[in-house]
Amino acid sequence: MIDKLNKIKEEALKELEELSTTEDFNEIKVKYFGKKGAFTTIMKELGNVVAEKRKEMGQVANIIKNELQVKFDERNSLIKEAIKKKKIETETIDITLPGKVIEKSSLHPLTKTLIDIKEIVSEMGFDIVDGPEVEEVQLNFDALNIPKTHLSREITDTFYITDDVVLRTQTSPVQIRYMKEHKPPFKMISIGKVYRPDYDVSHTPMFHQIEGLMVGEDVSFANFKAMLESIVQRIFGSDRNVRFRPHFFPFTEPSAEMDVECGVCKGKGCRLCKHTGWLEILGSGMVNIKVLEAGDIDGNKYQGFAFGMGVERITMLKYGIDDLRAFFENDIRFLEQF
Repeated sequence: MIDKLNKIKEEALKELEELSTTEDFNEIKVKYFGKKGAFTTIMKELGNVVAEKRKEMGQVANIIKNELQVKFDERNSLIKEAIKKKKIETETIDITLPGKVIEKSSLHPLTKTLIDIKEIVSEMGFDIVDGPEVEEVQLNFDALNIPKTHLSREITDTFYITDDVVLRTQTSPVQIRYMKEHKPPFKMISIGKVYRPDYDVSHTPMFHQIEGLMVGEDVSFANFKAMLESIVQRIFGSDRNVRFRPHFFPFTEPSAEMDVECGVCKGKGCRLCKHTGWLEILGSGMVNIKVLEAGDIDGNKYQGFAFGMGVERITMLKYGIDDLRAFFENDIRFLEQF
C-alpha cells in the first residue's frame, strides 16, 4: 500500500508541473481528492489492512496527502498569478475616454405622495397598518355591508381566485381586521395595493388606496370633516378650497364625497375639471352600524367615520398628470421630471 501511495504522489506531482489553466487544475484536483479520487479510494482500502499495520498505513497516507495538498495550493497560486500577469500585459485601458455618466435617480411620484401622506397622518395620531392582498369575500364585501347583488361583486369588477377568495378590491377589509383586534377609541390608516379589472387613462388593474378609520364614543361628522379638510389642504396646500357633497356608500351612513378646488383654473372652470371648478378627491362618511358590528364593536355605544382615496388620483391632481398608466410604464422621460 505504501508503494501505491508513493506512486500516486509521483503521478500527481508530475501532472501538476504540466498544468497551466484553472480548468485543468480543477480537473486534476478532483482526480486525486474528489469523492471518487485516488486518495478517497485508497483510504477505503485501509479497512482491509490488518489491524497491526492499519494505524501505520493511515499515518503514511495522511502525510503524503498533506504534502500533496500543499503542492496543489502552491501550483494554484502560480497559475492564478500567471493568468493575472498575462491579462495585464495583453489588456489596455484608454484613460482618455470619458467616463460613464451615472443618471441621478429620484423617488417615484407615487412614493413621494405616500411619504407625504404617512407623515401627515402619523402626526395626527393614526396607526398605519396593512393586511393581505389576497382576501376573503366575507371581509372584502359581506362585512362591509355590500350586498350580493352589488355591481362591484361581479366578475367584471373583481378578480376572483375562488368563489370565496379574491384579490382585494379595496383596503377596507383591513379596517374589519383591525376592529376585531383593537378596542375603541382608535385611529387607523390602511395603505396598500388593490386590484380591479380595468385599464384605461384613469384606471389600471392594480393601484394604491388609502383608507382611514376613527372610532370612539364621541366621534361626530364634524370631527371627520375637520380632519379631512386638514389632511387634504396639507397635501395640496392651505390655499386650496374643499367641499363635501352628499353621496351613498354601503359601508357609511350618512356618506359624502369630498372635492378639492381645481389647481389649474383655481375654481373658475376648465377642461380638466369639466368646467365645474372642482375635482373629486375621496369618499367618506360615518361608519354604518352593521360594519361596526362586523368588527365586533358595539354600534350603540361607539360611532366612527371612515374615508378612502386613491394614491394615484391624488398624485395626478397634485402634479397635473393626465394618464394613470404613466405611473407603471417606467418611462425615464416621465420619471426624471420628479
